[in-house]
Amino acid sequence: MTSQTPVTYLLVVALLISVIFIGYGSYEFYLQKITLKYSEQQLASTTEASRIHIQLLRNDLLAKSNENTDLRTLLGIEQTRNNQFDEQIQSLSSTVGILDKLSKTDKELLQKYSSVYFLNENYTPSQLIEINPTFLFRDTKPETIHVNIKSHLENLLRNANSNGMPLLVLSAYRSFGTQATLKTEYKVMFGTTAANKFSADQGYSEHQLGSTIDFTTITLGENLTGFDKTKGYTWLTQNAYKYGFVLSYPKGNTYYQFEPWHWRYVGVELATKLHTDNKYFYDMDQREINTYLVKIFD
Repeated sequence: MTSQTPVTYLLVVALLISVIFIGYGSYEFYLQKITLKYSEQQLASTTEASRIHIQLLRNDLLAKSNENTDLRTLLGIEQTRNNQFDEQIQSLSSTVGILDKLSKTDKELLQKYSSVYFLNENYTPSQLIEINPTFLFRDTKPETIHVNIKSHLENLLRNANSNGMPLLVLSAYRSFGTQATLKTEYKVMFGTTAANKFSADQGYSEHQLGSTIDFTTITLGENLTGFDKTKGYTWLTQNAYKYGFVLSYPKGNTYYQFEPWHWRYVGVELATKLHTDNKYFYDMDQREINTYLVKIFD
């Protein structure tokens, strides 16, 4: 064996070891490549599964959203029906209330009289009450008025007096019989033609309603001539409507002579309309007047 033999042997061994390392490295690389490819396949498979799952979730969400929309629509329809039903109930309740109120309100209170509409001898207001004697010209002679009108009248008189316009009640409710007696006396005193100009026949007098007042002042007393020149009359023309009273027989009316002292209660709403429109009670159509009956005492 030559001296080169060990060297050659070492080279062969080194070469062999290198081949082994290279082969092992190649094998490792191959394994890693296989593993990476498998991982890529697994990732791709997982990604696709996730995509499909997400799509399914989206589809399900869309379906639920559409379902919610439909439910909201149905809910809205039901709410609308319920609101309409409530409105119908309220309307019916209101109608029933109005009809009940009308059934308990004397329809005669807003009828036209003065040779237009007749009240028979049996008619008497449902409830009459005495006016506070403080407001009467003749405090020894009781005067009565419809019970639901008393507070309106006394508020009017109280406020007129507090504003320096002293007004007093000369006459209020008169029965059919009282009006007949009074008209007979007027005919005897002034003659039939003259009496008919300022006094209604029995059954045609607004006083029989228990809603009408003849006002006066301490100065005038029972002689009402010149009442239209008083501050009290001026105050009434400007303020009586606030308490529901209107002048029945203004200048130029076709029923009786001008009666500035004669005021009738028709309710605040109707009195306000007449005042605003600068009209008088007998100017209105009876059908329109009747629409105010339900609120006459409000």
